[in-house]
Amino acid sequence: MRIGLVIYGSLDTLSGGYLYDRKLVEYLRSQGDTVEIISLPWRNYAAHLTDNFRFRLPPGLDILIQDELNHPSLILANRGRHPYPVISLVHHLRCSERRPQWQNTFYRLIEKKYLRSADGFIFNSTTTERVVNSLLESRKPGLVAYPPTDRFGKAIAEEEIISRAQTGPLRILFLGNVIRRKGLHTLLEAVSFQQSAFRVDVVGSLTSEPAYARQMREFIAHNNLASSVFLHGSLDKEPLLEKLRQAHVLAVPSSYEGFGIVYLEGMCFGLPSIGTTSGAAGEVIEHGQTGYLIPPDDPQSLAAHLTSLAEDRELLTRLSVNARRRYLRQPSWEETAKSIRDFLYSAAK
Repeated sequence: MRIGLVIYGSLDTLSGGYLYDRKLVEYLRSQGDTVEIISLPWRNYAAHLTDNFRFRLPPGLDILIQDELNHPSLILANRGRHPYPVISLVHHLRCSERRPQWQNTFYRLIEKKYLRSADGFIFNSTTTERVVNSLLESRKPGLVAYPPTDRFGKAIAEEEIISRAQTGPLRILFLGNVIRRKGLHTLLEAVSFQQSAFRVDVVGSLTSEPAYARQMREFIAHNNLASSVFLHGSLDKEPLLEKLRQAHVLAVPSSYEGFGIVYLEGMCFGLPSIGTTSGAAGEVIEHGQTGYLIPPDDPQSLAAHLTSLAEDRELLTRLSVNARRRYLRQPSWEETAKSIRDFLYSAAK
């Protein structure tokens, strides 16, 4: 089958959404499908809207997948009858993110118009499916297909996790691009309250939102955290694996996650995960069993949970073992990718 995929920028961009897209392309090609990447340039939202005057659906395909991130560029291209089915791959909606209400009202109007123009959907979580369906007058064909979580291979041994939980100061890992939505400011404020010894390793791009990254550096300096908080930027696989093996807990208190693949990746290493009640983190994290769910922008709650884990190593051990077991229950990417391919073939008939 001849498949197109519309994205912004490069498929090699480091984020959970691009990992999903990249792994899907790899799977489809491994099954003998031809996949053409249609890349639109990264710009600001207003500039993306102007793409509507230029971009048209490409010819010669059997089906077209559009990463929903590209929605502002695709509304006019999608209008009317399509030469083939158009399937929107939705990681999360822009209007679901935390921002002033007037802005989200604007984004919701545009996203709703775009969603109406698609013939079907691939959702990365049931939360995303529910949000999209709430904006549509009637349901369209759709599939919930969870993201790939096996890029690091098999889960580490339970014995290693139990031994690690008893050693050293609490080691906290933040894994994600340093952007406001990911909530690093909440984590840094929480650890500024800590009386127990701790170490925070921040792994993720420092260039995605330079002004925000600069604010985080200033917060670290002004609160005398430089000896405990380390900004590593993006890491290659082996150094990242080392950080995951050394950590005790993963804390990514995002204001919104469409799924939160990072939490499951941490659980592969027996890391209890701390996310927020906004978005789909609750589909991965069972509060008090495999980690904790806190309200967005609530450093006091985060600080309390970190203190509990630092001071009660039996609690840390129990949550760490539970986290590993939760990871093992997740469907494999091979199963998920096959279900996507079956869905695409059905839609293309």
